[in-house]
Amino acid sequence: MKPRIAVLLGDPAGIGPELIARLIAKPENRARADLLIIGDKRELDEGMKIAQQRFEYRVIENEADAARDTDVPSLIDFRLSDDAAYDRAVSTERGGRYSLEAFRQALAMTRANRTQAMLFAPVNKTSLHMAGMETNDEMEWFARQLDYSGAFCEFNVLDELWTSRVTSHIALKDVSARLTPERIVGAVQLIHDGLKRAGVEKPRIAVCGFNPHNGDNGAFGREEIDVIAPAVVAAQEQGYDAQGPFPADTIFVRARDQKVFDGVVTMYHDQGQIAMKLMGFWRGVTVHGGLPVPITTPAHGTAFDIHGQGRADVGATQKAFDIAVRMAQDRVS
Repeated sequence: MKPRIAVLLGDPAGIGPELIARLIAKPENRARADLLIIGDKRELDEGMKIAQQRFEYRVIENEADAARDTDVPSLIDFRLSDDAAYDRAVSTERGGRYSLEAFRQALAMTRANRTQAMLFAPVNKTSLHMAGMETNDEMEWFARQLDYSGAFCEFNVLDELWTSRVTSHIALKDVSARLTPERIVGAVQLIHDGLKRAGVEKPRIAVCGFNPHNGDNGAFGREEIDVIAPAVVAAQEQGYDAQGPFPADTIFVRARDQKVFDGVVTMYHDQGQIAMKLMGFWRGVTVHGGLPVPITTPAHGTAFDIHGQGRADVGATQKAFDIAVRMAQDRVS
């Protein structure tokens, strides 16, 4: 059987419905997976209108009514109880509440393996926080909803290159104190396992240094000598194909052009994000790695500035769908 993917339209104030319309309008995408859309029917129809793309779908009550092995997507017509129109191109509490409630439905189904993976169009963090999300980001919120206490990390993916990071949404002044061999080995393990789930048989992983020019042999910083290099050795001893530390200003060029690595572990958020987004902003994907269910989304945001203009680029959403389908295969039963 084909995997079943839960597809969410994202924040209705942004380009999400347009992106999902463009994605599902492609017959080859509908043929690769059973698609279960969770969202307001009116928003899906509006997305198709903006994208100038049409496809057939059937409205159902719940996922048990979704047909298997069909090219016709199913839609659970999900609406908020107040059922008012959504504001466009702005952050709102209602947009955040709509996104969180859709997340809850999709997580419950994917956790129970009634859908094998979850793909969501861009959401807006300001709207999510306005709606009551108390965590820093949606990934932490997913972990709480899933009662998951293990390690997890946001992976950023560009084409075939994956990145993970040891620290994420913290101030730069706090990064050094958070770098430990255990945390670095954990990041290597997470990206190794994520790449394996996505079909890479023997992941090759590069580990970044922390200081400019790798600290220049301790001339300006010893994190590479005292923390990162020992972590790479420890990862190797545990059987991971890890190398480094490498200067962050050149490793992405090597990984992209020479294709000698499948993944790069960075020490902090922007160390990898800047490189990946410069190399291909509209192709980047976020994978919520380490969680017990596969979840992917385009790495860009809701793009309020181009909402309704019909020119949203589906590239990253397509890549997120491709990864979701690959990761879902192992859960098909």
